[in-house]
Amino acid sequence: MVFHTQDISQSSFLVTGGAGFIGSHIVEYLLKNGAGKVRVLDNLSTGLQNNIDLFAGYPNFEFIDGDIRNAAICRQACEGMDFVDHQAALGSVPRSIIDPVATNEVNVGGFVNMITAAKDAGVKAFVYASSSSVYGDEPNLPKKEERTGNLLSPYAVSKMTDELYAGVFAKQYKLKVAGLRYFNVFGPRQDPNGPYAAVIPLFVSGMMDGTAVYINGDGEQTRDFTYVDNAVQANIRALLADSDDAYGQVYNIAVGENFTVNFLYNGIREILGAKHAPTYREPRSGDIRDSLADISKAQKLLGYQPSYRFPDGLRKTVEYFREIMK
Repeated sequence: MVFHTQDISQSSFLVTGGAGFIGSHIVEYLLKNGAGKVRVLDNLSTGLQNNIDLFAGYPNFEFIDGDIRNAAICRQACEGMDFVDHQAALGSVPRSIIDPVATNEVNVGGFVNMITAAKDAGVKAFVYASSSSVYGDEPNLPKKEERTGNLLSPYAVSKMTDELYAGVFAKQYKLKVAGLRYFNVFGPRQDPNGPYAAVIPLFVSGMMDGTAVYINGDGEQTRDFTYVDNAVQANIRALLADSDDAYGQVYNIAVGENFTVNFLYNGIREILGAKHAPTYREPRSGDIRDSLADISKAQKLLGYQPSYRFPDGLRKTVEYFREIMK
């Protein structure tokens, strides 16, 4: 599916965090759709070499093994680039609660390095990943961009800080910048391993291996699960937006539908034909109880229209993990 109409054959793109889950899908889209040059900056701390290897056959692909906490590396990565798509971050609410210093160094310090380097390089647009965690304890559904509450984790603070910096760069330096508040993005290439693994690959691997699968709380918490192709679409539309009104903004990127974690679990179980029962445990600290996005702003200003609803994306994702976990 193609999300742009412009000719990008003469354009160069930097994707930070391009070895990661969402970043690698953005890189794949750009390469498959004729981008002139695609450069990735990643230190492989959470990204995977396997994702970089996918692009080895493209002569217009370049990989820089580097850390966004290094300002000189950020400047080097931005040299000659037309567009910067900033996906690099330390994700995970639980990780941020355990290690707020590292979260701040990467997600705030690294962000300031990157947006400064992009500004100094004179890029045409800078798009970055934010998060639905910035809504905090704001109780109203659906979530609207202008209405946030008290933040509940260091990760949420880091993403809100990025939004504040981006707003200043848009006003002070006239940088074309847009932030994307992701709502529970899922899909192929999410890492099922490690202490901060995403819930869907964890559920799939547990059911296939016959090991314990944990649901935090009662499982009735809701999420606006968003298939990764929708996130890719939002990034491409934001990078290549025709209207100046599209910039200096943050956008909810989701589907506009929410489902319970129990529904998610049972959906995976049905696709796999498994009889595995979950183990319920204490709710996770810092988690939001319910989440549902109002996506009308992205629809209006970016032309964003989700191409996958949750059940369709879930089937593609489960089938992907079933194959690689055999």
